[in-house]
Amino acid sequence: MKVLALGRKPAREYRGLRWVAAALALTGAFALASCGGAFTETFQRGYVLQEGALEQIPIGASQEQVLIVLGTPSTVATVSGEAFYYISQKTQRSAAFMPTHIVDQRVIAVYFDKDRKVVRLANYGMRDGKIFDFISQKTPTGGEELTLIGNMFKNLNPFTIMQ
Repeated sequence: MKVLALGRKPAREYRGLRWVAAALALTGAFALASCGGAFTETFQRGYVLQEGALEQIPIGASQEQVLIVLGTPSTVATVSGEAFYYISQKTQRSAAFMPTHIVDQRVIAVYFDKDRKVVRLANYGMRDGKIFDFISQKTPTGGEELTLIGNMFKNLNPFTIMQ
């Protein structure tokens, strides 16, 4: 006569459940790893350039037209003429506890002559670690008005900006 203890299952049934639990955990881990980009957060700080806005500002446009199209600048320079600077930075992080990294940073510069008419537009950003003007497709040479823009990029550190 065989006597079975009530409430206990044979050991081979537990082994089967362990394999199922391990397979489910492994599947869940692969699912989370494969969709890592699905949880990415993007932060936009500063000026957001509307598509086509720079095309609405021709050379010779007045300062008032620039203010109407682009709005109030982030900062204004009055060294050797006048210029409006619109500064922005885009950062991303893959999870709430992860640090952010810079995806893009831009300085849109509108340069004026003494009559407050637009003489040049520039859209400075970073390409290959160097400051690059996306409108003229050139890297500005040394001695130009790049010291202000270079300092702006240097001072835009993601660790000093409050989130």
